[in-house]
Amino acid sequence: MGQLVLTRNSGQSVLIGNDVVVKVDIKPGSRQVKLSIEAPKDMLILREELAQLNSASK
Repeated sequence: MGQLVLTRNSGQSVLIGNDVVVKVDIKPGSRQVKLSIEAPKDMLILREELAQLNSASK
């Protein structure tokens, strides 16, 4: 699997495929980044730690 590293400013987006949009929001002075994901309702979206937890329990 390959990896693409992008730099985005607050309010900018990344398009994945034809139907997934990830928008970045950064609050000044905060260490957190908020990601808003627009995707089809049938697409499963999990945080990595939850996906790992789910696969470890199988």
